[in-house]
Amino acid sequence: MMLLHLALDTMILATAPMLLWAWNSILFRRAPELRPLTRPARQVSVLIPARNEEVSIAACVESVLASRDVELEVVVLDDHSEDRTAEIVRDIAKNDPRVRIEPAPPLPACWCGKQHACFALSKLARYPILTFLDADVRLAPDALARMTLFLEESHAALVSGFPRQETGTFLEKLLIPLINWLLLSFLPLWGMRHSRWSAFGAGCGQWFMTTRGAYEKVGGHAAVKSSMHDGLTLPRAYRRARLMTDICDATDIAVCRMYRSASAVWNGLAKNAREGMAATRQILAWTVLLLGTQVLPFAFLAVAIALTISDVVVSDGPLAQGIERVTRPTLFMMLGLACLYTLTPRLADAGRFRQSWLGAVLHPLGVLLLLAIQWYAVFRAVIGMPVGWKGRTASIHAS
Repeated sequence: MMLLHLALDTMILATAPMLLWAWNSILFRRAPELRPLTRPARQVSVLIPARNEEVSIAACVESVLASRDVELEVVVLDDHSEDRTAEIVRDIAKNDPRVRIEPAPPLPACWCGKQHACFALSKLARYPILTFLDADVRLAPDALARMTLFLEESHAALVSGFPRQETGTFLEKLLIPLINWLLLSFLPLWGMRHSRWSAFGAGCGQWFMTTRGAYEKVGGHAAVKSSMHDGLTLPRAYRRARLMTDICDATDIAVCRMYRSASAVWNGLAKNAREGMAATRQILAWTVLLLGTQVLPFAFLAVAIALTISDVVVSDGPLAQGIERVTRPTLFMMLGLACLYTLTPRLADAGRFRQSWLGAVLHPLGVLLLLAIQWYAVFRAVIGMPVGWKGRTASIHAS
């Protein structure tokens, strides 16, 4: 009977994130389609921080230069790269005056490298609309114009697009799609759009767009200078300044390959963890929540199947003294529904966001690995060795 009660609990727990996901899936819309132009092309400064990005920087810059219906400049900040990043951008700039490469100033104490680079880029920008773009993102020709339209129509001061995430290695397929799933399953988008509460602030650090006036009112990236996770901290800084933020599905207008190896995936996610799920005040709650809603239904189902098989094999008694025959159909119904509620969002996301089907099917394993990364980040912080990135050590300690 104990397993029956646990099955009921897991089914109820799995229902809540599935229902929120279903609601959010309707609210999480793509950027508006371009209509016949009745307005002048918006002026946009595309600001790209780049540190050792020789693999992706050319494709990023060239995709931006193919943009239409906007007047743009592209400013790349070479953040003390040790590869051919600067050389590649200089070669592009020779043939297109809209591109320029600038050296990053020395990194001050207590600044994260990316936040410092973005802040320096904002000072170099000439146009009233600023868009901060990671060097591994590639944009469709209509992406910038549609995002400027979203910025205007949303009435938000800061907007962010979630690109389609390309994955190659097994760990990428398991973990990277969880970004969209976590967003839709645990952030109430209706609340985000109707409240300035900072806890509702969220975005994708790969692509932000804002106006210069709003950026300067907030203090720009100086307001989150020590953060390793601007996808969370920058929108929350805007909200603390009483400015609204919003997000959109950029699957059709942007694509990104975040990491290219298992070690890069592990360390890349770990570097952000302490400002999100792995914060000291949140890690236990997230662990219980994710285990209870995403992993335990499958574990209990496996136990129920094993006990049923034992009951069939052992001819001298009831269902291993754990499950009465009259309760077996109810048990399997509840566990089956819990597993269905868990897998349905991931399978639907795989189709909508063009994600790995393998990662969706192995969702419980992905969640376990995600939690392992969070606890790894906690352990590193406890021993005084926080996870760094690209040769730089994080200086923040989340509470």
